[in-house]
Order: sequence, then C-alpha cells, then structure tokens
Amino acid sequence: MTGPLVPFREIVLKVHSRCDLACDHCYIYEHADQSWRTRPKAISDEAITWTALRLAEHAKNHALPSVSVILHGGEPLLAGPARLRRVCEELTRALDGIAELDLRIHTNGLQLSPRYLDLFAEYGLKVGISLDGDRAANDRHRRFADGRTSHPLVLKALELLRQERYRHLYLGLLCTVDVANDPVAVYDALAELEPPRIDFLLPHATWDQPPARPDGSPTAYADWLLTVFDRWDADGRPVPVRLFESVFSTLAGGPSLTESLGLAPTDLVVVETDGALEQVDSLKSAYEGAAATGFDVLRHSFDEVAAHPGVRARQLGLASVSDTCHDCPVVRSCGGGLYTHRYRTANEFDNTSVYCADLEALIRGVEQRIGGELVPLAITEPGALLADDQDITRMLSGTLTGELAGAGGPGWDEAWELLLALDESGDVLDRLWGHPYTRNWLTDTLAALRGGQPDAVALAGRLPAYLAAACVRDGSGPVVRVPCDGGVLRLPALGELTLDGTAEAVVRPDGDGFLVETADRPPVRIPLHGAGVPGWRAVRTVGGRDGVPLLLLDDLDPYRDCHEAPAAARLGDDEAAAWDRLLAGAWPLLRAAAPRQAAETAASLTTLTPLASAAVPGPRRPGLPENGGPAYGALGLALPATPEAFAAELLEGMRRAKLRALHRVGGLLAQDGQWHHPSPWAPAPVPASVLLEEVYVRIGLTALDPGAATGTGTALETLARAPELTAAGHTLLAGLRTERQADRDGREAAAEEGGGRA
Repeated sequence: MTGPLVPFREIVLKVHSRCDLACDHCYIYEHADQSWRTRPKAISDEAITWTALRLAEHAKNHALPSVSVILHGGEPLLAGPARLRRVCEELTRALDGIAELDLRIHTNGLQLSPRYLDLFAEYGLKVGISLDGDRAANDRHRRFADGRTSHPLVLKALELLRQERYRHLYLGLLCTVDVANDPVAVYDALAELEPPRIDFLLPHATWDQPPARPDGSPTAYADWLLTVFDRWDADGRPVPVRLFESVFSTLAGGPSLTESLGLAPTDLVVVETDGALEQVDSLKSAYEGAAATGFDVLRHSFDEVAAHPGVRARQLGLASVSDTCHDCPVVRSCGGGLYTHRYRTANEFDNTSVYCADLEALIRGVEQRIGGELVPLAITEPGALLADDQDITRMLSGTLTGELAGAGGPGWDEAWELLLALDESGDVLDRLWGHPYTRNWLTDTLAALRGGQPDAVALAGRLPAYLAAACVRDGSGPVVRVPCDGGVLRLPALGELTLDGTAEAVVRPDGDGFLVETADRPPVRIPLHGAGVPGWRAVRTVGGRDGVPLLLLDDLDPYRDCHEAPAAARLGDDEAAAWDRLLAGAWPLLRAAAPRQAAETAASLTTLTPLASAAVPGPRRPGLPENGGPAYGALGLALPATPEAFAAELLEGMRRAKLRALHRVGGLLAQDGQWHHPSPWAPAPVPASVLLEEVYVRIGLTALDPGAATGTGTALETLARAPELTAAGHTLLAGLRTERQADRDGREAAAEEGGGRA
C-alpha cells in the first residue's frame, strides 16, 4: 500500500458491549463476528484514559482542527451516567487546546432521561436515535428479547429530546431499511418527529448472506428508497436525508457525505470496551475477526492502526474497487458500495456490492429526478457565464478581506469602503471583477498571505489601482488614492504612468479620460487609451471598426503571464498595428464561417494578450482549473501569420477559454478519480479533462475545418461512460452532441444544395 497515512478524524468508542433490545438485524449480535461475548460489559477507566491520550496525540501529530467521538455499544446508555461523565471529562481534558471535540452518542433511547440529557448538555454531546419508522415497521426487528415492542419507549425518549431545553442536542434519526415495510409510512413517521437529519441505512449483508428480497427484484432497495425520495421531495425536503444529499453532492462533483457511498478514504477507527482497536464495525458482518487489527490503546498509537493493511485497503479510493466497478459510470457516487457489502468467501472483498443494482438504480433515479437542479444556468445559457465567472472573483475578494482581518493597511481599507459604497451601482464593480487578471492578483495575494510571505500586504495594496481603473473605464465613480509601485502608477487595463519619487497619486475620472494628481506636480489629464502624455504608456486597443469588436491589446499587466506560453514584452507600434490589421482580416472570415460562435466571441472577448511564442508542441497540459488562469474574456495568442490562421486561433482559444470557465462555475468533472480514457487523437489513454477539452475544441473548429470532427463521435461515446462527469458535465455533453449533429446536418444540406445547382 502506498501513499501517506490518512489520519482518523472519527472515533467510535464502545462504552458498553451489551444491549437491552434483541434486534434480529443487529450486526453486533446476530452476524458472523461474535467477539462481543468475550469483551467486558463496560469500558474500563484505563481504556478511557488511554483512548483520550492516544486521540490527543494523534490530533496533535496531524494538526487536526477537530475530531468526532461517537459513543456506541451495544447500548451506550447502559454504561450509566457516572461512566459516561468520566468519558466526557477525560476526552475534553485531553483535547483542550489541541483540537475541537465533537461528541456524539448513538442510542436506542430506551434509557434516555433528564439525568443523561443534563450531562450531555454540559459537554455538548449530541444524540442520534435508532428508529425504523412507525410502530409496525419498528416492531418488525427492534423488539425486546421477549418480543415486546420498544416503539412507545423510543417515542417517549424523543419527546424528551425535542423539548426546548434539550432540542439543541438532537442529532437525528437512524433508520435501517426493510423493504417489507411501507416506505411512505416509514418516512412520514420519521419526518413527523422533526429530526435535524435522517440516515437511511441498508441492512448489512454480503454475497455469502445476501439481503432479503421478498419479491425477487434486484432493485428492491432502490425502489423503496426512491419512493421515500419522491415523498420527501413532494413535501419540500423538510429535513436533510444524508443518503440523498450524498448522491446530490457526488453528482455535482463534490464529496460523499457518508462512508457507505463514494470514494473518500475511511478515517474512522473503533475502540472496544477492552481497549482493542478495530476497523469499522460493519465488517463484523463479513466473518469472525474481520474487524480485528491486533492493536489496542494501551500499547499502540492510532498511527499504527492507520498503517494496518485492512485500514489502508479502505483508503485507496478507486484502487480499492473491483474491475467491474472501476469502469462503471456511477462509481464516483456509489464508491463500489460499503466495503463490507462486497464480501464473498471465495475472493473476499474483490467484488461489486451485494447492493450493486440497487445503488446504480438509486443514483440514476435521483439524477433523473433532480439533475437539472445541479446544472448552473451558465451551462445552458451562454449569457450567464460572464456574470457567474465574475462571481468567483468577487467571492475571492471577500475571502481575502476576511483573511486580512483588518491588516490590509490604510490603502486597502479606504478602497474597500469605496467599493462597498459602489456595490449597489453594479457597473463599476462589473468592470473591476470582470477585468481578466483581477483574479490572478487575488489568488497570488491569498497564496502569499497564507504562506506568511512578507509582501502579502503590499500585494493587497493593489486594490485601489484596480478600483480606480474600473471607475475610469466606467467614466464615473469616486476619486481614488492609489499607491505608486516604485514610482510608477499602474492602472490595470489602462496603462502606467512614471512618476519618479512619488509614493501616491489621486486618480479622478474625467469624461473620456482621467486626471492624475500628486502632491509635488501639476495635475495630468490622460485620455482613455490615449498617447502623447510624457511618461504614460497606454494599454492599446485593436479592432472597433467595420463590425470588428474593440479589444484591449494588453502587454503591460503584471499578472498577464498566466497562459500556456510566456507573455510577450511590450510591443512596438508596428507590432501593435500588425495585430490590428490581422484581426480586421480574420473577423469577417470567422463571422462568415461560424456566425453563432463569432457573435458569442464578440459578446465576451475583451482582451488579447500577446505571447512570446506559440504554446509548447504536444499534448496540452490538463486544463479545467478550478480558479486559476485568466477570467473568461481574455485570450493569450502568439501573433498568427495570416488572417485565416488568426480566425482559427480566435475560435480555438475562445472554445478552450469558455470550457474552462464553464468548469469553474459548473464543475463539469469531479477531481477525485484517477481514470484515463482512450483518445482518438493520442497514442495512450488521457484524463477526462484532456479528452473533454479536445472534443469540445474540435467540434467548435469544424465550422472552419470539417476534418476537425474526425473522431469526435467516438470521444463523445467514451465521455458518456466516464465516471468523472457530473450532472453539469453530462448536460454539456448532450449540448455537444446536438452541436455536432447540427453541423453535420448543415454540411449535408449545403452539399445537396450544391449538387442540385450543378
């Protein structure tokens, strides 16, 4: 097993090994492992002390901000208030000043009383209660040994827990699914108790001991859960249901929210009443000793358990699933199912889940029902992309403000106050957040601040320059005091003015230009993108005539060097004129061949940044960054030789820029898989990000080069099966299929028309 140890963030502490119920579906007492028979009933003082010490040591060594400890059993309340107090005291004392302690208890609730709840309130210990639904459902399994019902006593406990003075301790309800029960009646009974959360749990089963399927349906559990989903959804989703929300999260590219689904590595360890350290409890359903490690808290650290081969096997993510699961489109969401549910004597855990068909049907069923909710508007409405991409920059600025915590200096503070005052007007701030390199400055500044670099505050001090430039470009807004960088006033998207020896300048919008005022020289008026002012170097523009969009030719911004090749140095006037001339020739070609894409480019492209040379030959680096790179609207290009080449570069560049912006705002691909896929255009398999970018660009380029479409059909089929694609990614893929077909239909119609004329 390779890779770093995954520290334990969740500890299940068995405080009592016996139970006052005789549930016939309990994995502790009714399944393969019967080790409970040899363990002490209650946890010893020594085991409590050593658990607290080992946990504090582990949290400190791994700098864990918080750890969760779940008091469990058997039935943990049988340990009694005095022993539970001892547990809370020792854990709280040991972790004080090291990590935040999240204390929880999972109980059947039969013993719950004000005496316990007052103790739990003292330590902030949250209570989760097991309940399988209404009385008929609960009595099917959760009974006393003599067959009596437990349901009224559980309801009484919940009535107590829901009182105002204890409600803050109410963690939620845990319900084990039985498909013989009425799903709607079960859900209604649970929802009526107003839990903060409901957990639906599949009954533990293996291929040796498969789950009950009364009607023989391979998707009986999915059908049951989807019936609950429909009721929950129709009710307005009044309570979080962790199983459903985990599917939501993974379909959107996020993490799983439960160990029973997803590919996240396990970070849980169990401490038994005798101090033995074991793997996750559910393994007791597989075979005798399946959860054992041979370690205990008296003699071993948690790190030693984390290195155990059985623990590591459940931390390998994609590498831990069977070959069948590895290539399944829904493996990101199901994660191959709970590790225990894969067990078969013949080959142990190298199998699909015994609930495989259920999990696939559940995930696909949820996606069919709510997939549209998980798709940002920008994926289907191109006009929303610019605003959504700007929102990422806006949020980064808020993050930076929070992390500066008042230490940004007077320049930052004054500019931020002005910015807040402008918040309702919108236009100036749209220019600020829409400038293609504002985000690069923010991410660099955040990285410097988090890395403790001494220049972090100085970097943050560039905010006034960005604000002043936005006001000038808008032609309105406040007067802004801007620090000079080494005697140079740098205004993004406008230019730079050399003011030797000047530390600060005042920038004032003035019609179609702006005034620069300093303490030691007369005011200077500079026309917008104009020249002829001593010491002023403007960011020039190209286009703006005969239907060609007006674009900035930015060869000055200090944060522009973020493209796939180095940015060029300041251009000479003749070089800038060549850019203008070639753009004027390229634009009519692009508009004639790809009118829809040309219109979209005209509406979103703002900036061309000259590059020193073309991108390095060979496969492009995997793209689709989360936040990095320029904002949507900026392209970095080396000067093409001909208008035809310029048109192709514009189209390809905008396709790549748009796809990356779509991924930033929509999360097209999840980032937690290590899949590689065959590509029609590469000799070896490539990541989905590379394949998606290539097919997206090629379909766009077909308007200029019909040959670019070769292989795109195969690539689309491959991507349709890629587990990394989120709901947003699948929506984009559907759009690409439509675009590809429309292009083929258009070319066939043109060919037929041409043949008819001949």
